[in-house]
Amino acid sequence: MNEITVDSGSVAGRLPATAVVMPVYNEATVVRGVIAELVDLGLTVIAVDDGSRDDSAAEIEAAGAIRVSHPINLGQGGALQTGFEAALRFTDAKYVATFDADGQHQAADLLGMIAKAEEGGYDVVLGSRFLESTTEMSFLRRMILKTATKVFNRGSAHKLTDAHNGLRLVTRDVAARINLAFHGMAHASELEQVLTQPHYRLTEFPVHVLYTEYSRSKGQPLLNSVNILGDILAHRVSTWSRA
Repeated sequence: MNEITVDSGSVAGRLPATAVVMPVYNEATVVRGVIAELVDLGLTVIAVDDGSRDDSAAEIEAAGAIRVSHPINLGQGGALQTGFEAALRFTDAKYVATFDADGQHQAADLLGMIAKAEEGGYDVVLGSRFLESTTEMSFLRRMILKTATKVFNRGSAHKLTDAHNGLRLVTRDVAARINLAFHGMAHASELEQVLTQPHYRLTEFPVHVLYTEYSRSKGQPLLNSVNILGDILAHRVSTWSRA
């Protein structure tokens, strides 16, 4: 097993090699800094340029990531699937993580998740905004996301506190079993269903998601939360109808 030496805050020492899959779509303003922080820690970043129309490709390369490009935009699900496949093909990483390109996720949280996986022998470690009260969000957004999680948990072997968090860590074996069919936002519920299979050793880890002015400007946070709830409901209805 290849290992890297990392010293960062409370997480220090020898960590197993980890590939970080990062979907990128028109993030030239911030992506270099997000990638560089991870690369400086010794992590391998697989940045999937999902048909960006700005200078994201140049910024990715300047930051030291492995760049894989889509000629057209496939959506986050398609970018993640490409990233998983690239991580398995081009690295021998023990773990594969997913990490957003817009600065919402914290490198320290990812290091903590790697340490958690090592200590507990977990197959899957999922970030949760609700295990601790460090992530600031509106009351309505919080309620919508918690409702979505309750709906998800009705059909899941593992009961989560946050069923739609983009910061995830899985073993190489689990990554090899991921085959996302949905390219758009529906991929997230599909992926969570794959990762919460009853035979996987799974845990959650408290993370701090930083909703910056930049990240908010990229979309409509409340509408996204409503879409998440609708997506999970659709997946659950589909699952129940096949039962």
